[in-house]
Amino acid sequence: MPDSALSLLCDVFGHAAFRGEQEAIVQHIAAGSDALVLMPTGGGKSLCYQLPALLRKGTAIVVSPLIALMQDQVDALRQLGVRATFLNSTQSAQEAADVEQALRAGDIDLLYVAPERLLTPRFLALLDQSRIALFAIDEAHCVSQWGHDFRPEYRQLTVLHERWPDVPRIALTATADAPTQREIAERLQLEDARHFVSSFDRPNIRYAVEAKDGGLRQLMEVIDRHRGASGIVYCMSRRKVETTAEALRAHGVDALPYHAGLDAETRAGHQRRFLRDDGVVMVATIAFGMGIDKPDVRFVAHTDLPKSMEGYYQETGRAGRDGEPSEAWLGFGMGDAALLQRMIENSDAPDERKRVERRKLDALLGYCESTACRRQSLLAYFGEQYPHPCGNCDNCLSPTATIDGTEIARKALSCVYRTGQRFGAGHVIDVLRGSDNARVHQFGHHALSTYGIGRDLDARQWRSVFRQLMAAGLLESDLDGYGGLRLGASSGPVLRGETTLTLRMGAPRKASRRERGNRNAMSVTHEQLAGDAQQRFDALRAWRGDTARSQNVPAYVIFHDATLREIALHAPADIHALAGINGVGAAKLERYGDALLEVLSARC
Repeated sequence: MPDSALSLLCDVFGHAAFRGEQEAIVQHIAAGSDALVLMPTGGGKSLCYQLPALLRKGTAIVVSPLIALMQDQVDALRQLGVRATFLNSTQSAQEAADVEQALRAGDIDLLYVAPERLLTPRFLALLDQSRIALFAIDEAHCVSQWGHDFRPEYRQLTVLHERWPDVPRIALTATADAPTQREIAERLQLEDARHFVSSFDRPNIRYAVEAKDGGLRQLMEVIDRHRGASGIVYCMSRRKVETTAEALRAHGVDALPYHAGLDAETRAGHQRRFLRDDGVVMVATIAFGMGIDKPDVRFVAHTDLPKSMEGYYQETGRAGRDGEPSEAWLGFGMGDAALLQRMIENSDAPDERKRVERRKLDALLGYCESTACRRQSLLAYFGEQYPHPCGNCDNCLSPTATIDGTEIARKALSCVYRTGQRFGAGHVIDVLRGSDNARVHQFGHHALSTYGIGRDLDARQWRSVFRQLMAAGLLESDLDGYGGLRLGASSGPVLRGETTLTLRMGAPRKASRRERGNRNAMSVTHEQLAGDAQQRFDALRAWRGDTARSQNVPAYVIFHDATLREIALHAPADIHALAGINGVGAAKLERYGDALLEVLSARC
C-alpha cells in the first residue's frame, strides 16, 4: 500500500484516530477482501470505502441510489482534495464524456453512479476499459424485497462479482434486521464476505413517543426546543404534508413541503435549500430522506405512525449525524395503527408479504406502547441487548403510570409455550380468552391448562400485552417463518416468578401540562460555549456560510459544526495549532487556514 491507512486518515480527512471497527474494515477491503458492513447513520460508513479507494490502485465505483447523495459526497470529497465525481442525469453529454475519459485514464479516485446506469451495457463496457479498485454498494438494504426502500435494480448487482471476481466489494447499510442481513448477503453473493456489525445505538438521539393531543401544538413544542435549527417532519399523506408546512410557516418556521406529487424541479429545489441553508424544516412523506448527508439535523418528528421499526430507525437516524444532541419525537394515535392495518389488508400484496408487514407493524406498536427504555426496545428489535436504561428517552426521563403485569405476562408466556411456540398472537389470544372456535379445537388447545385463563382482558388489551412483551424481548417472532411466537431468552425469570414486570394498559398517555413543561426544560441542545468562545463560534459559522454560498455547496462540506466548535474553544494561534483540530485535513488547512486564523484574530 502506498500510504498507511492512519496517515491518510489524518492527512486527508483530518482525524487522528479511527472509530469502532473502521480500521479493521478499511484494512480488510484494502487487502482485497469482501465485506458487509452494518453501521448506524453517522457512524462513519462512507470512510470505510473512501479510504480503501485511496489505498488501492484504480477507481472505486460507488453504487448510490440518489443523485442528491452523490453530489453531496462528491462536494465533500473535493473539499478534501480527493479526485471524486459522479455520472448521472444532471450532466450534459460533454460533461459525461469527460468523466468517462477521466475514468479510462485513471484520473478518478471515486466515481459515484446509480444502479440503473451501472447496469447499462455502455457503462459495463466502460468498466472493462478501466482499472477498478473496488465496488462499494451503499444503502444495501435496497436489495430486500421486504424492506422499506426496495430497488429491484440492486438485485442485478451480482454482475459485479460475476464479471470482476477479483475486485473487492463492500456492501453498507444502517438499517437491516437479521433476515434482511441474510438477504443482502444472499442476493449480492456476499455469503463468504466478512460481516462487520457495529452497535445500532445512536446515544446522542433522545427518543420520545407521545399520544396525539393537539397536533400542531405538540409539533410546535418540538420545533421550539430547536428554534433556528434544521429538522425533518414526517407525515403519512401528501395532503398533510402541505397543510402542516403551511401551518408551520404561519408560525414563523422556515418550512418546505416535499412529496412525490410535487414536480421534480420543485422537489430538487426544496431539497437543495434544506441541504444548503441553516434552519430549514422539511415537511415530507417518506419519499424524502434516504441517504441524506446533512449532519446538523437537530430533530426528526413523526406526526403519523411510520410503517415499520426499520423505517422508524432509518428516518430518526437522519437526526444528529454529527454526534450532537438531537431529538426523535413520534406522535402516536391508534387511528394511525388502524389505517396502516387496513392498508396492509387491502393491498394486492401476496399473503406472505402481508404476514411480514403485520409482524413489522406489531413490533412498531409494541415499541410505542412499551413502558421500557425506548433505546433498549429499539435495539432489541435489531438483536442487540442494551445493558441498562439509557436515561435519554421519555420513558426513562418521565416514567409513565403502569400496572404490575407480572401475572398477565406469565399467562401469556405460558400459553405461548403450551401451544408449541409456533402460533401467532391471534391464536394464542383465542386460547387465553377461551374462544370456542374450530382452530382452537383442531389443535386440542381447548384442553390446555391455559385455556380461558385470560378472560378478564379483551382481545385489544391482550394484543397490547403481546406487543409490549415482544418489545421487551420476552417474546420473539419467527421472522423467517409464518410469524409464530416463541419465548425470548429473557422470559425464564418472569415465568419462574423470579422477577416482576410492569406493563402499560393502552396507548401512550397524553403528556400533562406539567410534563410538557419538564420536557421543554430538558431541551435537547449542545452545550453552550463560554462567552468569548461562543462569539468566535458564531463568527466562524458566519464565515462558513459566506464561503459555502460563494462555492455553491452546503455549509457542512466546508466544516462541520463540531470542528468549528473545537476551533472556537481552543482558538489556535497559528497554522500548526490549527492542524491539530479534528476535521482539519491537509487540503482544508491549505485552502482555509489563513481565513480561519483571520476570523479568530478579529475576535480575540
